[in-house]
Amino acid sequence: MGPEPRWFKSTFSGGSGTECVECAPACDGTLVRDSKQPNAARLAVGGAAWAGFIGAVRAGQFG
Repeated sequence: MGPEPRWFKSTFSGGSGTECVECAPACDGTLVRDSKQPNAARLAVGGAAWAGFIGAVRAGQFG
């Protein structure tokens, strides 16, 4: 097994600790986890899907 991923929180996180996910770069995409349950399941998202998601967020398509 490789080294532990380097997790980070979004700069858009409010800092209140109420709703947050953490992401970590992976060799073929991005890992996503619930910051309140860091040892629970992780979601692995492929590079193209992650890029599409980030583009949609930046374009304001969610909210």
